[in-house]
Amino acid sequence: MTYRVTTRTRASTLAGLAALALVGIGLILPAFASRSLIQDLFFILTMLTLAQLWNLIAGYGGMVSVGQQAFVGIGAYAMFAGVILWGWDPVPAILLGGVAAVLLAIPMAFFAFRLQGAYFAIGTWVIAEVTRLLVAQWKTLGGGTGTSLPREATADIIGVATIAETFGLRDAAARDVLAYWLALALAVGTMGAIYALLRSRTGLALAAVRDNDNAARSVGVDARRVKWVVFLAAAGMTGLVGALIYMQTARISPDAAFSVTNWTAYVIFIAVIGGIGRLEGPILGVLVFWGLQTAFADYGSWYLLALGLLAIVTMLFAPRGLWGLLADRWNLQLFPIQRRLTFEGAKDG
Repeated sequence: MTYRVTTRTRASTLAGLAALALVGIGLILPAFASRSLIQDLFFILTMLTLAQLWNLIAGYGGMVSVGQQAFVGIGAYAMFAGVILWGWDPVPAILLGGVAAVLLAIPMAFFAFRLQGAYFAIGTWVIAEVTRLLVAQWKTLGGGTGTSLPREATADIIGVATIAETFGLRDAAARDVLAYWLALALAVGTMGAIYALLRSRTGLALAAVRDNDNAARSVGVDARRVKWVVFLAAAGMTGLVGALIYMQTARISPDAAFSVTNWTAYVIFIAVIGGIGRLEGPILGVLVFWGLQTAFADYGSWYLLALGLLAIVTMLFAPRGLWGLLADRWNLQLFPIQRRLTFEGAKDG
């Protein structure tokens, strides 16, 4: 008898083709979409990327961090430093955000990995707050009140002039298109990298560490190395997203860049509502979050109340998230990572 290990399903094949089509449409969308739609899609893509990264370390790695805003903030400030202090163009300066986030993640992981459960979550939040307070003393970049990108820097961003000429846009709208394309590239690259990781041996090791750290170590899994690799990679990508977000807004302050509400609480909401531990979860969750924000943003505290009520109802009646509810009902797996052993027939001879 011969057997074959497979992960692909019919639904995943169709989802892959649909994803390629959506990416293609996304690339040409600025040719006919309004500026407001481009800005909405930029928001959706950046929040989706942040949610996928948090889902990787928490949903797949069991490391529930409440300090992801530290990487967003330090990544944004590193980009601003590259532009203001060293004269870099904002686009390549985004890479500084990823490097700075990894450098911050090293001491954060060193201390946080000595904690477990709720203590780990609180520890990451405390380190993020300390980072915010330290950055607020950086007078060259505005201190506690923040600063803006220089006008000459935003006027000469790489690619903006070409986009403006190609689509007949003003410079401000062309900058939005450039930021949108970069957000699309980050979202697609992040999801592709996470999916490849989860289907690799490292992904199996990560799941084993999440389920039972001691049991994983007993069968030879280097739990410490797996945690470090995943945590640092997620931090670096989060820093890139933070730098991109603040390149697009061109204005920064410590309270905004290190906001636990904007960059951690909302991200956790997206992952929880969609479904933790599933790649499909944040996709559905970010669409729900954007819809609620669009519908209730003008109602002040009612907006936050709606988010809270939805989160409570979901946790009570769909503890695996909205996607988990759909997947269980119709057996859907758009990004399958489970390995299946299939029988292919009798062996000759």
